[in-house]
Amino acid sequence: MSAPVTTDDQTASGLHRSADSAIGTIRRGLQLSPEFAQGLGLTLLFAVVATVGKVIVPIAVQQVIDAGIGAADGGPDIDFVVGTVSLCAVLLAITMVCSYLMNVRLYRATESGLATLRRKAFRHVHDLSVLTQNSERKGALVSRVTADVDQISTFMQWGGILLIVSSGQLLIATALMTVYSWQLTLLVWVSFLPLLFGVRWLQRLLSRAYLGVRERTGDMLGAIGETVMGAAIIRAHATEERTAQRIDTTVLATRRAQVKAQRLSMAVSPFAELVAAMGNAAVVVVGVLLGIGGDITPGELVAFLFLMNLFVQPMMMATEIFNEAQNAIAGWRRVLGVLDTAPDIADPGEGGRELPRGPVEVRFEGVSYAYPEGPTVLDGIDEKIAPGTRVAVVGETGSGKTTFVKLLTRLMDPAAGQVLLDGVDLREVAFSSLRTRVVMVPQEGFLFDSSLGDNIRFARPGAGDAELEAAIVELGLADWLHSLPHGLDTPVGQRGESLSAGERQLVALVRAYVADPDLLVLDEATSAVDPDTEVRIQRALDRLTHGRTSVAIAHRLSTAEAADEVFVFDNGRIVQRGTHADLVGQPGVYADLYASWERSSA
Repeated sequence: MSAPVTTDDQTASGLHRSADSAIGTIRRGLQLSPEFAQGLGLTLLFAVVATVGKVIVPIAVQQVIDAGIGAADGGPDIDFVVGTVSLCAVLLAITMVCSYLMNVRLYRATESGLATLRRKAFRHVHDLSVLTQNSERKGALVSRVTADVDQISTFMQWGGILLIVSSGQLLIATALMTVYSWQLTLLVWVSFLPLLFGVRWLQRLLSRAYLGVRERTGDMLGAIGETVMGAAIIRAHATEERTAQRIDTTVLATRRAQVKAQRLSMAVSPFAELVAAMGNAAVVVVGVLLGIGGDITPGELVAFLFLMNLFVQPMMMATEIFNEAQNAIAGWRRVLGVLDTAPDIADPGEGGRELPRGPVEVRFEGVSYAYPEGPTVLDGIDEKIAPGTRVAVVGETGSGKTTFVKLLTRLMDPAAGQVLLDGVDLREVAFSSLRTRVVMVPQEGFLFDSSLGDNIRFARPGAGDAELEAAIVELGLADWLHSLPHGLDTPVGQRGESLSAGERQLVALVRAYVADPDLLVLDEATSAVDPDTEVRIQRALDRLTHGRTSVAIAHRLSTAEAADEVFVFDNGRIVQRGTHADLVGQPGVYADLYASWERSSA
């Protein structure tokens, strides 16, 4: 079985099949978020008016000098000057309003588009298989959905506006300069051609540099997130200094990447200033010579210098625009890298089959599985579990029992063979049906930073407090609920840290009971808890599994003893199967495990 493609691999190679250029990346990003283009026509109209408004002042200056101050009758035409200035003020006011409307509309469209991009990326992360998710740090995945999209946001709302306005400003300034003097316009463009070619070359370097920045930022966020979540372990093992050095390494790597990218982006600024200064000097000298020859009036020369300033501004802003653009494109590529990663556990969609309610029959037919670049961990599993049967899965670490239950819940798909529920291949069952029929209680029940009731209600959002309390009572946990300071309103803290490990497991069991599944899968439900809590959990399990098909990984003797059947795993195969009473008297793996359990509990 081939290894899954990680998102970093996608970013470095596979992503470039559709976005090997900046334009290709932007085009794909806009296709994924069509909101960017909503109302674009009117927004561009406002942008055109706002841009055209920038040439009002140069034209007004030219008219005031040539037709107002230098009137043909030999004296200044005050009325013309006042009228021109007043008209200029009105037009500038209109320009200001259009500029405001353009910014508001562009901001609204970009926020809507970015929200869509975030939602798609977030949902796609949840669609990825466990193996694919585990191939990259969770903090790095979060970085792709948050920090990388924020970089796109910065460009779309700042650089995007500048790009639109500056491009229009460049074209309009060029056109009007040509009207005044085609010779001077040609001179200006010749002066700035080296800068244009330099920026194009720099763009390719910046693209690689800012992709490195986004990758290092993802690494840094992943390392910091791990450190924060594992603070207790770090203190317990006195590894603060080593952890700090690790964080320092990622922070310094991010700093080096940022400095390298900024050094490249700033390299053009001094060159652009030099080109602008030399261009201005050349225009003044050549303009005076043209004026002496009668090819340009004083007002036109002054207006040309104003227009040249409008021409130079976009050129000078090119550094910052390309800086933000390349940062945004690098972020876009990383987000697209997530979206381009095909889920290997796919929902069959509308063609998926719905399973009827009731105790589930489970069959494994010729099932084998091997993790990427690893040995076979399950080999030729052919077993049937009758509806309503409680099965305990036992075996040494690495024997294949965890893989068995992951296949049963379709967190992974078998490399060979098929897993069937009520005769239907799991790959054909719609996720909407599978996730309601089959519920897994993991070894460590994850709780959200909310109240106890909200965490239980996560399984059935419409359940009221009375239903939740009834479920707790039915599982024999009323005394535990009454011992909590605020009952169902008790805050559990982040990741349930306000509760003990055993209490978190109790919450997970109540949540599973409220979900009312037909097949219940439990991953070491009674591991790492105190004896009193184990009694509570076992009592809750007895009631939770009653009348349901259930499969439980057992690390404690009590779970195996309470099961209807025991599956004994060894080296990826089921080597024994039967009741606890039958197996314990037979020489083999189960008898050895039983003896080990007895010694550990003595």
